[in-house]
Amino acid sequence: MWLWLDRLVAGMLAPLAMWVLASGLDDLFLDLCAIWFWFRDRRRPRQQLPPRSGREKKIALLIPAWREDAVIEHMLDHNIAAIQYSNYEIFLGVYPNDLRTLSRVAACERRYERVHRVVCPHDGPTSKADCLNWIYQGLLLWEETRGCHFDVVLHHDAEDLIHPASLDWINRYADSYDMVQVPVLPLATPWWEFTHGAYCDEFAESQLRNLRLRQRLGGFLPSCGVGTAYRRRALDRLGWNNGGQLFQPDCLTEDYRIGLDLHRLGCSQILLEADRLAQDGRRVATREYFPRRLSGAIRQKARWVAGICLQCWQTIGWDAGPRQLYWLWRDRKGLLGNPLTILANLVFLYGLGRWLEAKAAGHAWGLPEMVSEPVSWLLACNTLLIVARSVSRAACVWRVYGWRHGLIAPVRSLWGNLINFAATVRAAGLWERTSGR
Repeated sequence: MWLWLDRLVAGMLAPLAMWVLASGLDDLFLDLCAIWFWFRDRRRPRQQLPPRSGREKKIALLIPAWREDAVIEHMLDHNIAAIQYSNYEIFLGVYPNDLRTLSRVAACERRYERVHRVVCPHDGPTSKADCLNWIYQGLLLWEETRGCHFDVVLHHDAEDLIHPASLDWINRYADSYDMVQVPVLPLATPWWEFTHGAYCDEFAESQLRNLRLRQRLGGFLPSCGVGTAYRRRALDRLGWNNGGQLFQPDCLTEDYRIGLDLHRLGCSQILLEADRLAQDGRRVATREYFPRRLSGAIRQKARWVAGICLQCWQTIGWDAGPRQLYWLWRDRKGLLGNPLTILANLVFLYGLGRWLEAKAAGHAWGLPEMVSEPVSWLLACNTLLIVARSVSRAACVWRVYGWRHGLIAPVRSLWGNLINFAATVRAAGLWERTSGR
């Protein structure tokens, strides 16, 4: 039996190694770009925060809420007290059949003059995109009745902790950019919480490295779902182009889609520097907890995979301009890469177990003799690429969460691979049922 399994594993090594090589070289390209920009930027003065304009722009903060009665009051109390900006209003979207959230929001509305309810005209839940569209309609009605006009629209979730300086930064950058993305970083949890830790690792790498490189290399900037601000003229163009709707109601990942739509309209985008420190010594970033249980993480990531890899592929295809093909490939490669990565992990664990077994028994293991020399060299190259990838991610995690999290990040990546695999399988099943294929 073992001989048969050894032969099966040996037969899978070549195609798996080719995929790992292709994906590893893709990541290595970005690592080399990061090193190049780091050396180049060292010889240049650090970019300064844009000066304050003559006035505070009027900012509308949109927050969709479905069954958020447990957190919405605490979120509003904390953020209204913390935000160091005065010219903003908060619009909360609620559903008529969510009575608990309605009552909590009504209490906040009585307590804070800047809080306003927008009740959707139908029962919930619907998609986040649908709720945001109705909140925006409520904003337009509020403008009409009060004879005012918002300059910037910002959206957040009901669990977000908004950095005190976020709106001030948005106010400054909105002079030059149509879309301003405040970095998003998960709140720190103990290092042994591997499920939430996987989010910490991925977002640290994404916000400190991947999205910044994407922007500097000419790629479109997807919204992170929260902490995204838009100039009104950009939203007006988007609404006119989409038949009056800002967000696609049936879109599973409306944040990703609106970033691509705005870029295709020629709107300028910027991600604020996630490693820049504010006056209080904290990074300017939106903080929140992500799912801390395995089942919740799988459900959330399944929606991301279905929306980015499957739905956007179906609706947009690869028609985003030649400069965006590479970024579409990177966004969608997880559809194939997540299952193959977990398969590669299983092959590695099998090989390690068989080697330890053979060493304990004092005899040679037969699998190395079944592998050709070219594949052996390929495996050696892949090992170096995996080490480089792990070091790059660990360095980002270290900068945000400290050395303990940085050291454990390579181990947590194995758990993250399992989550991504299960999410991809779930996304494929959901897509198969909902698309009628």
